[in-house]
Amino acid sequence: MYSISIVTPTFNSMRTLDDYMQAILSQSYPHDKLEIIFADGGSTDGTLEKIASYASSCGIPVSVCPNPLRTGEAGKAVGVKKARNDIICLLDSDNIMPDEGWLLRMMRPFDEEAVIASEPIEYTWRREDSVINRYCALIGMNDPLCMFTGNYDRRCLVTGRWTEVRREERDCGDYLSVKFDPKMIPTIGANGFCIRTAALMSHFSGDYLFDIDVLWEIMQQSPDVRIAKVKTGIVHLFCPDVRTFCRKQNRRITDFLFFSEAKGRTYPWSKISKGRIILFALCCVTIIPLAVQAFAGWCRKHDGAAWAFHVPACWITLWVYGLGTIRGLFVRKQADRTGWKQ
Repeated sequence: MYSISIVTPTFNSMRTLDDYMQAILSQSYPHDKLEIIFADGGSTDGTLEKIASYASSCGIPVSVCPNPLRTGEAGKAVGVKKARNDIICLLDSDNIMPDEGWLLRMMRPFDEEAVIASEPIEYTWRREDSVINRYCALIGMNDPLCMFTGNYDRRCLVTGRWTEVRREERDCGDYLSVKFDPKMIPTIGANGFCIRTAALMSHFSGDYLFDIDVLWEIMQQSPDVRIAKVKTGIVHLFCPDVRTFCRKQNRRITDFLFFSEAKGRTYPWSKISKGRIILFALCCVTIIPLAVQAFAGWCRKHDGAAWAFHVPACWITLWVYGLGTIRGLFVRKQADRTGWKQ
């Protein structure tokens, strides 16, 4: 039984915190092998009081560290520096373990020596979730642009694949043991990502933990390491409504441009095919290809309301990313988190 440090950034996370904690407490994994480390960015909505309540009664060691830089990446950096267990599980405050055996399944691949990390192969679709959350679960990503670039890392019901990045994979029953070409890896590293603490900490330093960058650096030095894609899901309560979707897309492009320039990102985003990005823009303009994609997904999973959001999701992404990129030509600054809530 591996000991596990669950590292979670929070910032006004009351909307999802009860579901997050109840899912952990329901795990069949021995609770004496767990600790939960929250890195809080200055919550004012009752998040800290709720965490304190659980800490006093849940039977699992719970600690809270201040995250003065407020972003999720900064919170992860703060949290992993406090972790002392065998495995670090990067679990966002809007991630819900879908069943009581989830942690057990995520730990089994680590018995394979070459495996340094494990990650669910899909997002869990639930009828009770919002239309946008169901849509994101069905396409296997929160950003539809990734479907066009092909570097997504969860099962997509439009393409029928979990990624289009070149790889060698071996089916081990409950998980796929995957070896990537070090020249390009998918956007692995978040939403239920588990990694050996020694492997992570040997390649990480600084105030921000960009998970995909750390994994990229590990693979450059150790190209034979393997990642396990476990045949399970993770619930991601990403977004309750269109307004929040727009806000989060704007934050994504704003922070990406800022940190790419100011903080020395290492993952080779420049290698993403520009032709595929242009194709995304053309599909948004002509609409018909997006409708065909939505129909293909609907054939695999009948959820008409969720698939109807595919066209608006692509339009919003094109518009927000386009404006953000133009704005970034003149000024690049970190996204404003004033008044932020989960």
